[in-house]
Amino acid sequence: MQALCCIPRLSVIVNRSCRKTSSLRAFSSDSSDQSRGGLPRFFTDVLPSSKARDEFWHMTKVLRLNTDDRIELFNGKGGLVEGCIESIDRTGADIVALENPKLVSTNATQWHVFAAFGSLKGGRSDWLIEKCTELGASSVTPLLTEHSPSIFENRVDRLQRVILAAAKQCQRLHEMALNPPLNVRGLLPIVSRTKQSFIAAAEATPVMNALAHSQREPVGSIIIGPEGDFTEAEVKLILEAGAMAVGLGPHRLRVETATIALLSTAMLWSNSRDYNNT
Repeated sequence: MQALCCIPRLSVIVNRSCRKTSSLRAFSSDSSDQSRGGLPRFFTDVLPSSKARDEFWHMTKVLRLNTDDRIELFNGKGGLVEGCIESIDRTGADIVALENPKLVSTNATQWHVFAAFGSLKGGRSDWLIEKCTELGASSVTPLLTEHSPSIFENRVDRLQRVILAAAKQCQRLHEMALNPPLNVRGLLPIVSRTKQSFIAAAEATPVMNALAHSQREPVGSIIIGPEGDFTEAEVKLILEAGAMAVGLGPHRLRVETATIALLSTAMLWSNSRDYNNT
C-alpha cells in the first residue's frame, strides 16, 4: 500500500476493514462507471499523494469519517483511487492508497456553454454553474454582450468552489472548466470551428426538431444570451459564423433556465445516440 495524503471527509461512513484488499472494487476505464461509486469522494490535485487540507473539515467534522474508513480520491482529470484513512491529527488526515490510480476516460460529447450570466444576482449564477456541472458540461464561459458587458470579478473564486462541490456531489470525475469572460467577437472563431453550435432564439426551429436532423459530433457549443437578449447584430454575427438558432418553447425564459433547458436536452440527445450506437 502507498502512503497517500493529508485529506478530508465525505458523507458515507464505510466499513472499517479497509485492509481487507480482497473486498476492493475493481475500477473500469468505462466512463459509465464513474458516477456509481459508494464511497465518500474527495478532491486532490495529485494522485496518489498530495495534501488537501481544504477537504479536511468536510471529511472529519461534517461526515465524521475516522481512521480505517475507506474513501475515494479524484483529481478532476479522470483520475480515481481508493484509499483508507490511516491517521488523523490537527493538520489533516493521512491516507493510504489501496490500489494504483485508475484513469477513467469519457467518450461523451464535450458540450461547452457560452452564457451571458455576468449580471445575474441573488445566487442565480451559482445555480447555473452548479447545474451545468451536474449535467456534465465540459466548460462554461461567461459571455460579454451589449446587454451584459461585464461579470463580477469577485464571484470567480466562489463559482470555482461551487463547481468543486457539485462535482463531488454528482460524482463526476472530469472537472468542469470555468473559462475567462469572452465577448461575442471572441466567440465567433470558436463557433466557426465547431460543427455543432446552437444559439437559443425566440421563434426559431424547436430544438428537438433541430437535433433530429443533426449528427452527433465530439464537441458542441451552446450559446445563451443575456436578460434583454442579444442585439440583432450580435445574433447575425453568431449565425453567420455557423451557429444554428433553436427554440426552447413558447415562453420567455430566464438566462439560467434557458441554459439548463438547452444543455440538458443536448446532453440527453447525445447520450442516447451513444447508447444506441453501442
